[in-house]
Amino acid sequence: KNCVSGGPAPDENSSMSRVMCVSAAAGVLSSSVEQKIYVELNETVPCVRLLNATHQIGCQSSISGDTGVLHVLETESDLDWILSSGPHPPYMVIMETAFFNRSVMMRMKNSSRVAGVAVIVSKTGLADNFSPHTTCPNQNTGVYSASYGSDLANCNVTMWNPLGNGLSYEDFAFPVFALKDENQTQVIRKCYQDHNLRVNGSAPQYPLCAMQLFSHMHAATDTVTCMRRTDLQNRFSINPEVLCDPLSDFNVWTSTRPLNNSAKGHAANESVVIAATRLDGRSFFWEQAPSAEGTVSGIVTLLATIQALSPVTQEAPPPRNIFFSFFQGEAFDYIGSSKMVYDMERNDFVIDLNNVHSMLEIGQVGLRRGRSLWMHSDPVSRQNKSVDTESAAAGLNLTVDQPSVSQPLPPSSFQRFLRVRGIPGLVLADHNTSFNNRYYESLYDDAENLNVTYPPDLSPDEQLVYETDAAKSLAEVATLVARSLYIQAGGEKKNLNNITADPKIWFLHQHVSDCVRLLWFLGSGPPQFYIGLGPRIHGPVHSVTRFVQYILANLTGTVTNLTESQCQNPSEVNTENKDLFSYFWVSGPASVNNTGEPFCRSASVRLSKAVSPAFELLEYGSPNYSIIPQSRWKSIRARIFPMLTLGVGVAVLLLSLLVTYFISSKAELLFSSARETPATTY
Repeated sequence: KNCVSGGPAPDENSSMSRVMCVSAAAGVLSSSVEQKIYVELNETVPCVRLLNATHQIGCQSSISGDTGVLHVLETESDLDWILSSGPHPPYMVIMETAFFNRSVMMRMKNSSRVAGVAVIVSKTGLADNFSPHTTCPNQNTGVYSASYGSDLANCNVTMWNPLGNGLSYEDFAFPVFALKDENQTQVIRKCYQDHNLRVNGSAPQYPLCAMQLFSHMHAATDTVTCMRRTDLQNRFSINPEVLCDPLSDFNVWTSTRPLNNSAKGHAANESVVIAATRLDGRSFFWEQAPSAEGTVSGIVTLLATIQALSPVTQEAPPPRNIFFSFFQGEAFDYIGSSKMVYDMERNDFVIDLNNVHSMLEIGQVGLRRGRSLWMHSDPVSRQNKSVDTESAAAGLNLTVDQPSVSQPLPPSSFQRFLRVRGIPGLVLADHNTSFNNRYYESLYDDAENLNVTYPPDLSPDEQLVYETDAAKSLAEVATLVARSLYIQAGGEKKNLNNITADPKIWFLHQHVSDCVRLLWFLGSGPPQFYIGLGPRIHGPVHSVTRFVQYILANLTGTVTNLTESQCQNPSEVNTENKDLFSYFWVSGPASVNNTGEPFCRSASVRLSKAVSPAFELLEYGSPNYSIIPQSRWKSIRARIFPMLTLGVGVAVLLLSLLVTYFISSKAELLFSSARETPATTY
């Protein structure tokens, strides 16, 4: 205060006051100088570190960040300049999409001249295919092994993802970021062109434009090592620091007839047909997983299936219960399905494996070639409880075929059930052998990959009700699945004509208020389906998981007359049953209660934990379950700045020391003021 106002300070504190004033002035000056030197980059996404039983994968920077001279990689000559002839290594490589491939990245990985990589996220120059996953997804945690279908293990018969380059499973000792903001990309380009661009092949002169990336990871080595270090911290440290976290979230499930959530183990007189799909995806970069074909096509199809089945299962319920499940974490060795099967085995779930009659899983179904869909089954345990697809497909513009009898199941949650029980089941997919998806588990598996396009003159509201070709295709698939499930559950075929999915596949336009509220869960931008442990808008549940939960409640639930307090504590109301239903206080459309006011909806929709049993069993090297944790970190950021020569840097340092000495020596003069004569008091 005295520094600012010039007011008097007591003599004994005058030295301390001067020190504080000098420190404050230096801090303000430092902050101001930093803002003038550095340009902070927003909308950047890092590649982060994951671990498994044997090693670490992903990327990281040094603890103080990595710095290098900017160079934009646009041609092969640029690559040679970066890796061999450029005079100012190490380089921070700004990479166009066309160069983001395994060959280039591995050459950089093996070079000491690369400080880091920033990939410009753009469809310009996008390759015809790009999948950073492996050629055989989840190959070590499926059903096929040395003891079960050994000739089918390790994709010996069918290479499901032949385009996979395995980049997501490499370990890079430098940071790799994605640049998503086009405006800041232009700022970087301009900085490069003004300072770093070669002229007639000659090297640029200082000052040069440089970039600094921060993404230091706490975890290292492998899962066993990281979890052991974390456990030791928790036991013996006053302020423990967690180094890594198991990937985890929740599965979402519901059923056509409510199941008692408080009763665990075998459900008497219950036979269930499971309909399932996965809820997650991944890519090379953290939390960037649009997963349109890989995940969203299955989610949308199963939601539309539930919508189509809801009226007929109420009016003419089939003998068997239909159990719908959205499994979370399946991209990482079947986390969600493994947990559900594990709980069923231990009688810690609402049903057990003896209650399961059969299973139908929806895989990738958004890229049909022609009219064909494929029903995959396990050749080892194939049983006669097949689905009557001929009746289900009647009147639809599609055909259902079966692959060769010797072909194994594609990567699927169903494999985790088969590991413990020979349950009849099928996996529905748009591919016979290898995936049709050219961008499996990558940034580019987006709506454009599914050919979702709209006429250019449509407003956002009009797009909600516009029937795209992709929506019509998925609606047909959903109709097929709904009818197949109804027959499999013992329903009468005469009711099949009453089961038709809405071709406006995002049918929430019928419930606009609910849609707006649900979209709020997802934050800005398109939803991402990565399971990881990033910031979540609503507590411990992933926003996409919560989104699906509320949609299911909207589709299958009923409106109650409960007040908000009763809705939050339904056990206090005698007429309600919290064991059978969940209760949601939601903002609803005017058509529901004619007021548009919030109301309470009850539905048999539940969440169940999706975390690998290996972490509950403390078996961090388990060969039977997913053992993939994600590293923690303190800072993720990127910035650019002008890099000066060593001589200029020394000169700036000496000048700074001189200014500091001058301020310190003249502090008495600079920060003192005339003392006021104290007033006399009586």
